Amino acid sequence: VPNNITSEMGLALLDVADVIRPHPEVIAYLQQVQDENFLDKLMKLNSGQEIRDALSAFLNTYGMRCIGEIDITRTRWSENPTILVPMILSNIKNFEPGAGKQEFEQGRQEALEKEQELLDRLKQLPDGTQKAEETKRRISLMRNYIGYREYPKYGIMSRYFVYKQALMKEVEHLVQANVLHEKEDSYYLTFQELREVVRTHTLDYSLINKRKEEYSFYEKLTPPRVITSDGEIIVGKYKREHLSSKAIAGLAVSSGVIEGRARVIFNLEDADLEDGDILVTSFTDPGWTPLFVSIKGLVTEVGGLMTHGAVIAREYGLPAVIGVENATRLIKDGQRIRVNGTEGHVEIL
Repeated sequence: VPNNITSEMGLALLDVADVIRPHPEVIAYLQQVQDENFLDKLMKLNSGQEIRDALSAFLNTYGMRCIGEIDITRTRWSENPTILVPMILSNIKNFEPGAGKQEFEQGRQEALEKEQELLDRLKQLPDGTQKAEETKRRISLMRNYIGYREYPKYGIMSRYFVYKQALMKEVEHLVQANVLHEKEDSYYLTFQELREVVRTHTLDYSLINKRKEEYSFYEKLTPPRVITSDGEIIVGKYKREHLSSKAIAGLAVSSGVIEGRARVIFNLEDADLEDGDILVTSFTDPGWTPLFVSIKGLVTEVGGLMTHGAVIAREYGLPAVIGVENATRLIKDGQRIRVNGTEGHVEIL
């Protein structure tokens, strides 16, 4: 659908790949790049200005995003653009020029065909013409406005990045004054604690060390799939008696069946994808969206019908099963799997 700031992000990165594609020297440079300031060094290459402008335009719109973006301490794409390089290279390898517009137009045509198919079926019912007209009106409303559901989160992330930049300027002063050992240590302070450190230039480092140890401990824990606002942990199992012993049950959130190579990925930097790959991960948020143009199916451990992965999978027409417990452990990277997004299960082939 138009006006979806999240799904358009993946298509926009395809456009960036189109700018880079005709320049083998730049592609070779990106394959080796590790310096997060590589945008400035692009200027030394042929067409470097054009490519830098294309990347900068993308970052101006989406650079505040990243995986786990609700955590203000996570590194944003604007802070380290090298995070995007594997996805750009995958787009160059897996897509033809102009794929961004082609993908959108193909999706639009498929949606129109499905709409017409539904309307034709409705017209066969009693009072079918009236039902079809009302359904067409509602589909139009949905298609015109559903994309706007992504804008509140986009606005929040935009403001978060402004806040972070302001805070990190103060943190840099503290590092220069030897109050903080490194800027990342500020992540272990509350806002009020950081404010007090800025005011007094004093800090008991035992507090930082204690919280680092606690974070390391909590990071190893596996959170429950469902927990209520009262702290109650809900447990249960899927009822799928008809499934084979090789099938893993989950929630059917985007219809279709697809077979392909499983890519178990936790970080975008590891996203070396081939055409036909299926993404298997713990969860997705908007920071994962650029990968969705390259995959053919999705499996996640966490989520529901209206979480990010489910919504964007339907937007891109990808079969998806989510809420698959221990998917990243049961499915090995490189295994061939079948994703049944209609019935809600995954098979290891």
